[in-house]
Amino acid sequence: MALKAVFLNCSLKSSEEESNTDVFIKDVQAHYEKLGVESEVIRLADYYIAFGVEEDMEDGDEWPEILELVKDADILILGTPIWLGEKSSIATQAIERLYGSSSVTNDKGQAIFYNKVGGAVITGNEDGAKHSAASILYSLSHIGFAIPPNVDAYWVGEAGPGPSYGETGGNDFSKAAIQRLAYNTYHLANMLKEHPIPAEGNTL
Repeated sequence: MALKAVFLNCSLKSSEEESNTDVFIKDVQAHYEKLGVESEVIRLADYYIAFGVEEDMEDGDEWPEILELVKDADILILGTPIWLGEKSSIATQAIERLYGSSSVTNDKGQAIFYNKVGGAVITGNEDGAKHSAASILYSLSHIGFAIPPNVDAYWVGEAGPGPSYGETGGNDFSKAAIQRLAYNTYHLANMLKEHPIPAEGNTL
């Protein structure tokens, strides 16, 4: 069966506006398509997501339907712009809601996100890419996702107002990082599909 990847685009913009994070994500998707990985992008700003750290917070909360797509995927990539040197507030909220499922287990008694692979894509015109990636990747690892090497693909333009990723198409550094992210998440997800992490010593 083909691997499935879900991208959570944590742009502060809805789908009615152009998102540089979305352009970056599409470049990762191009590699996944070559590798036979099915992928889907969810623009979180299009949904009503309640604040909290539970799987289902209240009437009207649309997070549960997003969570089901994450549970069904082999790979999860969080995409975020940088604001004031940090990942977006929506990225923080997504991590909080994922954390709300940290006590849910699979049929082996492991955390529900075990044997899934995580990564991060980040765009911006200021410092903060590595800081944002460190925060995202640690959080995903802490709740059970496996993190391969070199899965923090990012592009940061010159400080202050200037051309964005969508206008420049990135550079050789960002393109190489995108390729590494796509292939390393693909390779590890395949490995975990064939040889899952044993339950021994890894149950909640």
